[in-house]
Amino acid sequence: MRHDIPRAPLLHPYQFVRHKEPKGLDKIAKGIWWRIDLMLARRHLFALRLTVRRAGKLEARFSGLDDAALDALAPDIGGRLRRYGLKHHGLLGETLAYLREVTRRTLGRRAYDVQLLGAATLLSGHIAEMATGEGKTMTAAMAAALNAMAGRPVHVVTVNDYLAERDAELGRPLFERLGFALGIIVGGQDLQERQAIYAADIVYCTNKEVAFDALRDRLVLGDRDGDARLRLDALRVGGSVGEELRLRGLNAAIVDEADSVLVDEARTPLIISRTVPSPFDGAAGREALELASSMRRGVDFELHGTERRISLTEAGRDIVAGFAEGRGNEWRGVIRREELVRQALTALFLFERDKHYMLRDDKVVIVDEHTGRAMPDRSWSDGLHQLIELKEGLEPSKARQTLARMTYQRLFRRYSYVGGLTGTARQVAGELRQVYGLAVVPIPTHRKVQRRHAPTRVLGNRERHWRAVIDRVAELHRHGAPVLIGTRTVASSLELGRRLAEAGLPHAVLNARQDGEEADIVARAGNRGAITVATNMAGRGTDIQLGAGVESLGGLHVIMVERQEARRIDRQLAGRAGRQGQPGGFEPILGLDDGILVEAGGVLWRAVARFGVITGQGWLAALAIDQAQLRLERSHASMRRQLLQTDVQQAKSLAFAGRQE
Repeated sequence: MRHDIPRAPLLHPYQFVRHKEPKGLDKIAKGIWWRIDLMLARRHLFALRLTVRRAGKLEARFSGLDDAALDALAPDIGGRLRRYGLKHHGLLGETLAYLREVTRRTLGRRAYDVQLLGAATLLSGHIAEMATGEGKTMTAAMAAALNAMAGRPVHVVTVNDYLAERDAELGRPLFERLGFALGIIVGGQDLQERQAIYAADIVYCTNKEVAFDALRDRLVLGDRDGDARLRLDALRVGGSVGEELRLRGLNAAIVDEADSVLVDEARTPLIISRTVPSPFDGAAGREALELASSMRRGVDFELHGTERRISLTEAGRDIVAGFAEGRGNEWRGVIRREELVRQALTALFLFERDKHYMLRDDKVVIVDEHTGRAMPDRSWSDGLHQLIELKEGLEPSKARQTLARMTYQRLFRRYSYVGGLTGTARQVAGELRQVYGLAVVPIPTHRKVQRRHAPTRVLGNRERHWRAVIDRVAELHRHGAPVLIGTRTVASSLELGRRLAEAGLPHAVLNARQDGEEADIVARAGNRGAITVATNMAGRGTDIQLGAGVESLGGLHVIMVERQEARRIDRQLAGRAGRQGQPGGFEPILGLDDGILVEAGGVLWRAVARFGVITGQGWLAALAIDQAQLRLERSHASMRRQLLQTDVQQAKSLAFAGRQE
C-alpha cells in the first residue's frame, strides 16, 4: 500500500546547504574538545530520553489498532512531520511510537528503547555511538523511514556492497509497508540503472559509490552548477544536461560505521582519472627500482613511517644525478628523475604484498587498509602503481591522469542533513564536531555487557608469539568454544592459517582473497568449535550468531594478534564477542614484531627491544605498543587536517576563478 505522502522538492545535485569552513583545525586532537563534547552529549542524551519516554507512553495507543487503522495514520503523521519538522520532540515521540508498532508488525521485532534513542539521535543530526550487537541496522532503517515520512529523500551509507544489500533487505518489509520505494546501489550498475535507483525514497549505498557518482555528476555539469543555468539548458533543443546526472540531490544521509567513513577513509581523496601514456617506459621503471634497491636508508633517503612518505637526502640526490648521466629522457629533468626514484623507493619500502596489495590474475589489486577488502577498480597515481607492477615482475599497466577530485569531508558537508551510527566514535568526537558539525551521543546498552577482557600478553619474538597463539586456540578448541582471531594483514592471516593447519586445527580464513565466501564464513564462525582467522573485514558490520550450546561454553572468544592503526578498530574487533548481553571473551596476544611498532615505534620500543623487557604479561612492551598506536593516530589526524586545509584553500582559489571546484 503506497500512502499519499507528498515528497520534498528535489534538489539539484550541487544545490546544497553550504556549511561554514571549519576553524580551529589545529585543536581537533586536543583533549579539551573531548571534554566539551562529553558535556554536550549528556545534554543531548537527556533531551532525547524525554522523547523516547513519550514514545513509551504512547505505545499502547498504537498497539491496540488493527492494520487498516494503523496504516491510515501514516499520511497524517507524515504531513505533520513535513509541517513541523523532525526536531519537534512531542511529534517525534509520537512518530517513534507509531514506527515501533509498524516495525513490530513488519519485521517481527519490537524495537528496544535504546534503538528508539539511537533513531532519535540520528534524526537530531548527531552520531549515535551504539555498542556492537545493539541493533544498529534496525535503528538506521527506522531513521531512514522517518526521514522519508518527513518528505526527505535519504541515502543510507555503509562501507561495502555486502552490508548495503544485507541491511536494505532487512528494512525492505518496513519500507514497503509505509509505501516507500527502496533502491540499492552496488558496483557495476550503468547510468540508467543508477538514475532509477537514486530516484527512490530510500537508497542504500556505499560511501565510495555515492562519492564517485557525485564526482561523475560534477564532471557532467562542468561550470553549469547553478539552478538558473540548468533551467536555461533544459530549454535548448537536444535535451538537458540534467538527463545525464545520476543523483537527484544531496539531501539527507545516514552514515553507518560513521567513524570509518568520516574519519579513517577521509585521509585519501577520491579521484576520477583517465588512461594516459605512462610518464616513463618499462626500462626506466626497472632502472629506477634497481637504483632504489641499492640506496641506503638513513644515508641516501629517509623513511617517514607514520606519514608514509620518503625523502631523498643530499647524498641520495647526488647518487640520482650520477646515475642519470647518459640515460634517456626520463632521467634528464632533476624534478622528474628524483620523483621517479622517490616513487621507486616508496614501492620497495612502503608497500608490501598481502598487506597493501595482493596479486590476482597477474594484476596488482589494492587492499583497502580500513576494511581489509580487495579494491580491483582502484589504482595508485603518479606512476606508483606501475612501479609496484614492475617490482612484482608484471608488465606495467596504463597510467592514469586525474580528471576530478573530492574528499569525504567536502562530500558529507554538502548534505543538508547528516546523522551517523557507529560503535566507536568517542576518541574522534572533537574531529567529528570540528569538521562535520556532528556531536557524538553515547547510547546505553539494552543489556549489561558480559564480555571478559584478558590482560595483554606480549611475546618477544615471532616464533614465541605464534606458538602462544596456537596453544591458546588449541586450548579453547578442546573445550568447544568458537574462536575468532583478528589479524591486521592478509599476509598474517595466511601465515596463521598455515600454522593452524600444521597443528591439525580445522579453521576458515576470511580476508580479501576469500571475500566471495564472507557470508558463509561469518555464518559458521559462532558454531561450537569453529576457528575463524580474519582481517579487519570481520571487525565491522558482521553479526556472528552463537550456535547451540555455545553460551554455556563462555560464548565467542576473540583473540587479537596484531594491533590496528587506531584503538577504535581494535574495539570493533573486541565487539564481535559479548553481543546483546551474551557471554564472550577478548584476549590480546601480541608480539614485539607488531607492524605498528615497525611503522611508529618510538624510544620506549627501542629500549624494550634492546634490553629484552618481555615478561609474560609484558606491561612495558604493551605500553610501547600503545604509544606506537597513539603516534599513528596523531599522524593520521594531522594528515586529515592537512588534506582538509588543502581542500578548503583549493575551493577558495577556484571560487575566485569563477568555479566552486
